Amino acid sequence: MERASEQISVSRRFPLDGGQGVVARCRDLTREALDDWFTLSGPDGRVRAQDALLLVSEVVTNACTHGGSPYELRIDRGPGRIRVQVSDTGAARPRPRGPHHPARASGHGLYLLDRLSDEWGWAPRGTGKAVWFVVTVPE
Repeated sequence: MERASEQISVSRRFPLDGGQGVVARCRDLTREALDDWFTLSGPDGRVRAQDALLLVSEVVTNACTHGGSPYELRIDRGPGRIRVQVSDTGAARPRPRGPHHPARASGHGLYLLDRLSDEWGWAPRGTGKAVWFVVTVPE
């Protein structure tokens, strides 16, 4: 189900060391890409940008917590959309830890991917995996 990789017009790749501050760094890199590629005026544009930044935080946090260590952030721009992929060293398939409970302190990442992204998925990559998501952004 790699449909989201079609029609990529611009890509950015960043190596990650998985160290302290990696979540904030990935969020900042994604924000820069959004600012460079899209005019995010109006409430819908700002909301979709915030959705993308929240999802970056969730995916990178999951990579740090459950995936060994994140080693690459890839951001692709397509027509009216952004696709973000985080590769990590863990081979385990992402899966929820049970039914979503809003009052729980953690365990919201995959639920948020389902709710806020247009599509998401994962694929084996080397000895680890890559988790990706797509968010449409008004042009």
